Amino acid sequence: MPLIKVKQNFQITLPNSLRKYLHIAVGDYMEVEKHDGELVLKPVKLIHPDQAYFYSKEWQEGEIAADNDIAKGDVLGPFENIADGLNALKTAK
Repeated sequence: MPLIKVKQNFQITLPNSLRKYLHIAVGDYMEVEKHDGELVLKPVKLIHPDQAYFYSKEWQEGEIAADNDIAKGDVLGPFENIADGLNALKTAK
């Protein structure tokens, strides 16, 4: 277990090995809990409410499907105009 020192203003530095293991970067937030006389630090990733949909399971599955379609070349377009694009969508699979 790494040993850390409490510095001026009660600051601590997380060891590099733990930062890498937990993917902690400058500006990230940590949650602190008391548990049986110990402090437990937990990384917290904040997501703005307006962007929460992007991190849903359904959205991420759709992103993967879209990436796979693009990689296979299973895409429509480009189109000369919006009418051609709409027609292609109406007649697609």
